[in-house]
Amino acid sequence: MPGRDRAMPAFTHRGLRAAEDIMLDLSATAILWVKALHIISVIAWMAGLLYLPRLFVYHADADAGSELSETLKVMERRLLKFIMNPAMLVSFLFGGILLAGLDPDTWRSGWLHAKLVFVVGLLGMHMAMGKWRRQFAEDRNTRSQKFYRIANEGPTLLMVGIVIFAVVKPF
Repeated sequence: MPGRDRAMPAFTHRGLRAAEDIMLDLSATAILWVKALHIISVIAWMAGLLYLPRLFVYHADADAGSELSETLKVMERRLLKFIMNPAMLVSFLFGGILLAGLDPDTWRSGWLHAKLVFVVGLLGMHMAMGKWRRQFAEDRNTRSQKFYRIANEGPTLLMVGIVIFAVVKPF
């Protein structure tokens, strides 16, 4: 709509033009494969985001230097480095491809903006868990198991929001 374009701020208008310039034109089959790989990688990432805080709950009660503490350190490191980090990167790769294929009108949708804010929230949780894992690895944890039980709810709430925004598109 010409009237709508004129009413948009210049930075938004330029941003939408840039989105048009980088739009990917993928076949319907390619888009389905990208969506499938995105969903698979998100499931793997979420599994780690839901399991790592549970390990922290057990670790918070373990004595530093104990056999249990040392075992949990190995489990936490492997989960983060070999499952969560790669799954997160692949999720962002395929999610980015899907974003690049969106039409400019979708970029104006509130549900997309809300979903992306929640995805940034998941990234923040991931980074916080990486910090907490390092503190456990160095025997410097000062948080209680109750803290990690509550932190364990964050990824779940963010995931629920992301799914609702992506599927229901409430606004």
